[in-house]
Amino acid sequence: MTPPVLAGSSLNAARRTNELDLLSQGDVVDVLVIGGGVTGAGVALDAASRGLSVVLAEKHDLAFGTSRWSSKLVHGGLRYLSSGRIGIAHESAVERGVAIQRTAPHLVRALPQVVPLHPELGRVSGAAVRAGFAAGDLLRLAARTPGALLPRSSRVGAGEVRRLAPTVRTDGLRGGLVGWDGQLTDDARLVVGIARTAAAHGARILTRCAVEQATGSGAVLVDALTGTRFEVRARIVINAAGVWAGELAEGITLRPSRGTHLVFSQQSFGGLTAGLTVPVPGAFGRFVFALPAPDRRVYVGITDEDAPGPIPDEPQASTAEVDFLLDTVNRALATPLTRADILGSYSGLRPLLDSGEGSTADISRKHQILTSGDGLVTVVGGKLTTYRRMAQDALDAALVQRGVEAAPCRTRSLPIVGAASAAELARLDVPHRLLRRYGTESAVVVAEAAADPALLDPLHDGTQTTGAELRFAVRHEGALDEADLLDRRTRIGLVPTVRQRALPMARAALADG
Repeated sequence: MTPPVLAGSSLNAARRTNELDLLSQGDVVDVLVIGGGVTGAGVALDAASRGLSVVLAEKHDLAFGTSRWSSKLVHGGLRYLSSGRIGIAHESAVERGVAIQRTAPHLVRALPQVVPLHPELGRVSGAAVRAGFAAGDLLRLAARTPGALLPRSSRVGAGEVRRLAPTVRTDGLRGGLVGWDGQLTDDARLVVGIARTAAAHGARILTRCAVEQATGSGAVLVDALTGTRFEVRARIVINAAGVWAGELAEGITLRPSRGTHLVFSQQSFGGLTAGLTVPVPGAFGRFVFALPAPDRRVYVGITDEDAPGPIPDEPQASTAEVDFLLDTVNRALATPLTRADILGSYSGLRPLLDSGEGSTADISRKHQILTSGDGLVTVVGGKLTTYRRMAQDALDAALVQRGVEAAPCRTRSLPIVGAASAAELARLDVPHRLLRRYGTESAVVVAEAAADPALLDPLHDGTQTTGAELRFAVRHEGALDEADLLDRRTRIGLVPTVRQRALPMARAALADG
C-alpha cells in the first residue's frame, strides 16, 4: 500500500481558496509572516510547531526570490574563518549538521570538494588551503557532526583528482586537496518542504498573496488571483521578504549583492562527481566552484557584485560576471569552456544590510533582527544554511517584544516532510533519483502514475523530470501555474530550450490537478 503524505501537509489550489475564505472573516492570528523564501518558511514552521496560529503571505510563489538562486550548498562556514568570523563559521557548521543529520537528510548529503594543485597555486598558497580544510575539520568536530556523514579532509594524488574531476588539466598537476561540505539536491525543494511541514502543523501558506500597509499588528492582504483585499490582524508580524524587506519597513537600507551561476551540461565536465574548487587569483580565501547538479548539469559560480537600483523579480547576469566565471574555472581545465557551452544562467540577490563597507564581499553575512517603532520585526542578512537559526532568532525576538508566550523552539530536531535516514530510504523500492528529491514521499510520486505508467518516463530527452512529479507538485506542493512547476518545483527552467519543450506537459498536469 502506498504511504500517504504527511497529514495536513498538502498544498493546492483548493486549500488556498478555503484558507483565504476563512482568513477574510477577520480572526486575529498569532503570527503573520511576510515572505515565502527559506527564512519566511522557517519562521512559519517554528511558530506553528510551537502551537501558534500562523499565516504566511507570499506575493508570488514559494522560493520565488533569492532562496532558489543559491549554489545549492549547505556550507560549514569555512570561508568565514579566513576573515576571522569564527562565530558565523561555527553557527554554519552547527546548522549544516542539523540539516544533514535530522531535519533534511534526504535533501542534504556530503559532497567532496577538490582543489587541484597546479603550479600557479604555489606551495605557500596550497599550504594555506590545506590549513583551511583542517580548520573545517575542527568546525565539523565542534558541531558534533559524525565523520561518517562528513569525512575529514585529505591530500590526494593526481589520479584521484582526475577521477573526481575528469576534465582537469594534468600539466604540472601535483595532486589535490579534498574537503567535504553539504550539498542540497535543490534549494527550492527545501523551501517547499519546510512550508509544507509548517502547513502540517496548522500554518496557512498563502502564495500569490501580496502584503500592503504592514505594521506590527497586521497588514492588508491582496489576493493576486482575484483582486480581493482584506485586513489581517496579528499579535506578531515578521517581515522576511528578503531583498524586498526595505519596501515594507521604514528605516531599513539594504545593499543587495548579486551572485551569479552558469549552467553547463555534465558532458562539458566529463562526469564531474566533486565540487571542482578553483582559487580566484589575487583574492585570498575566495573560490569559484563547479558543482555537479541534477538533470546531468553542472553549476559554476559564484560572483559577489553590487546590485544597486530597483530590485528585479529575476536578476540577470552581467557580461563581466560571465567572463569572470569562465576565466576562473578555465584555469583548472584542460580544454577551456566558451560561451557556446553555457546552457543557461541564474542570479540571485543577497539581502545584505548596508554597513557602508567598501565591497559587498566585506559585508557580514550574520543575520540581523530589526524592530520598527510600531513593532514590525524584520529579519535580513544571513544565508541559506542558517535559515533555521535565523527563523528561531526572529521569532524569539518578536515573542519578547510583543509579550506573547509560546512553547520552546522545536525545529532543531523536527524533520521536514520526506525526511529519513539513508538506511530507511534504501528500503524503499523506488528510483534513486526520486529518493533524493522526495525522500519517503517518493512512493506517493510513483503512485501518481498508477493509471498511466508512462508518467514515470522523462518528459523529454532534455530532462529527467517525469509527469508524475508535475502531478504531485500540483496536488501536494502548491504549484498553481507553469512557472511554479518548471522554475521552482522542478528546475527544468534553468535551461530555456528545455523549458520550452516541457510547457505542454506542465499545462497538462495543471489541467489534471
